[in-house]
Amino acid sequence: MKNTLGFGFLRLPKGAEGYDWDAVRQMVDVFLERGGRYFDTCYTYLDGWSEEGIRRCVTERYPREQFQLAEKLPGYLCKSYEDAQKFFDEELKRCGVTYFDVYMLHWLNAKHYAIAEAYDQFRFLREKKAEGTAKRIGFSYHDSAALLDQILTVHPEVDVVQLQINYLDWESAGIESRKCYETCVRHGKRVIVMEPVKGGTLAVLPEAAETLLREVHPDWTPSAWALRFVRSLPEVEICLSGMSAAEQVEENLQSAEPLGEKELDCLRRVCGMIESQTAVACTGCRYCVAHCPKQIPIPDCFKMLNEITRYPKDNWKIRPAYRQLTASGGKASDCIGCRSCEKYCPQKLKISEYLKQAAKSLEV
Repeated sequence: MKNTLGFGFLRLPKGAEGYDWDAVRQMVDVFLERGGRYFDTCYTYLDGWSEEGIRRCVTERYPREQFQLAEKLPGYLCKSYEDAQKFFDEELKRCGVTYFDVYMLHWLNAKHYAIAEAYDQFRFLREKKAEGTAKRIGFSYHDSAALLDQILTVHPEVDVVQLQINYLDWESAGIESRKCYETCVRHGKRVIVMEPVKGGTLAVLPEAAETLLREVHPDWTPSAWALRFVRSLPEVEICLSGMSAAEQVEENLQSAEPLGEKELDCLRRVCGMIESQTAVACTGCRYCVAHCPKQIPIPDCFKMLNEITRYPKDNWKIRPAYRQLTASGGKASDCIGCRSCEKYCPQKLKISEYLKQAAKSLEV
């Protein structure tokens, strides 16, 4: 299997003060030395620190021809056609480059697609490609396969589509990973995958699920299973992984054969086990946090809710950890039900309802 791993700069290791740039540099070095080339960032990732990390750890340290860089336009923040150029120029400066190998509209859904059309943002993409400052163009996507088909019919000029794909979401009625992938294939578009390990959800599995996987391949980690599933899809060009240590980079870069029917059947059984013990299908993207007026650490609350759901006997240590988490910020029970967070959730979660569940389970 060819090396399709991409290095996503959405989840970076934290240090004593901010991000651990020395650790990130080490990860970048291993990634490039082992044959990786593709880095992914976005204007809104980590409040701009993602692009800062690209500049500090990649572009200032390696010749431009040694790596590829994907960037995204936050079109939903634009108030005019001219705003796109302002964001583009700032992104070039933040990243320390003169062009992007892939330039995409970020987070297209029905609402954001309407904004993109209102301000002619696909024309902006075409212009960047024509002038050579964007080698290829496309968009990242979170919505139905039906809308995706509509967009690709209207805009056949795009080269790539970035989709959320993993084995847990493959048949999901909400995410529609398989249907969206098949729509891209039908339109002849290459696919870049985000969330192959579903924000870490598929890296730490319920005990019974991990035991099942180990029985089939004792030397494969749960993360390896998740990455192999995505990299087995023939039209996947890049599989992005958010990594936090050089060891993870080493592991994820290992070559692997595509999954066979035996392995796929095993993953279908694992899906049932995971779904029965998962309270909230949150990927930890943190898009919701900035829009919470009560400053509730929503993804962290959901992570602990999932933990106490899977391991109820560990409540004696999970609940104190929750109290420490919320000591200086909002608790789940502080939610006022404004639903501002839900407008920004790519997973379309009913966050306010899940926060009630978190408060009931964790605030005892």
